[in-house]
Amino acid sequence: MELYKNMETTLQIPWYYLAAADQYEHSLRLARRDLEPAKGLIGINIEPSKWRGALNPNLNDVNPLTITFFDGLGQDGNGDGKADITNDTDRLYAFAKYLLNYGTDEDNIRIGLWNYYKRDKTVSIIIGNSMIYKKYDRLDLQEKAFPVPVRTHYTYLNTWGSARGWGGRRIHEGTDIFADYSLPVRSTSYGIVEMKGWNKFGGWRIGIRDLNNTYHYFAHLSGFSDGLKVGQIVEPGQIIGGVGSTGYGPPGTSGKFPPHLHYGMYKDNGITEWSFDPYPYLKMWERKDLAKKQK
Repeated sequence: MELYKNMETTLQIPWYYLAAADQYEHSLRLARRDLEPAKGLIGINIEPSKWRGALNPNLNDVNPLTITFFDGLGQDGNGDGKADITNDTDRLYAFAKYLLNYGTDEDNIRIGLWNYYKRDKTVSIIIGNSMIYKKYDRLDLQEKAFPVPVRTHYTYLNTWGSARGWGGRRIHEGTDIFADYSLPVRSTSYGIVEMKGWNKFGGWRIGIRDLNNTYHYFAHLSGFSDGLKVGQIVEPGQIIGGVGSTGYGPPGTSGKFPPHLHYGMYKDNGITEWSFDPYPYLKMWERKDLAKKQK
């Protein structure tokens, strides 16, 4: 946070945009094998050729003047006279300076992010992260919650990857939590509502993107909480809808299966998005919520 706030003071770029991009890239490093783990506090990765300049003959150049001459991104952020790609402050300063070329308001930040990453999805994820950081004005926002209230009537098994037949052959990309009709469904994380509406497979469903580039999918709902809308920030444990049995047909279709919540998790790695097994996470969140109830 100190680094982000220092950059905000120096360059007038709001700290939450820098934190949002940094968190996005930290998450990429955890999701991809072709990226090395961050060697310092800052996860923003700038390729060496972009840092020094593509035509720079000095592959290890740390001179800010020659790097600038060859149109490199490298900057001296800590005032030691070197543009060191391994230095957290220099790397964050270089990224912030790049964004500063476009402006400091959200519209121009979006343009700068798109030109840097060349991917619409990445821009929307980073802007979503920034909204969350701006609202809470802190970084420790990794708390999670079980998607239905614990110590209520529900049951679930690990059904991720099982075969599904309705609508064509496909696998089950989630865990089914069978529960009483209209039992509250809760957000599992801090995040942004990316999607809300009807899907012929999932019925009434909600999609929430968290700070780790993970998309949380809630399907077969009986309905939505009043006022919930796309773009809204939600918190762990916040009620977003109710358990239902909607889906497998046109809008409003219900009752083709017992009431349950289909809960899925999808990871974005900066290139594509894929489903992964939510069951171990559900068990962990359930244990933590049960422990809270006992206190």
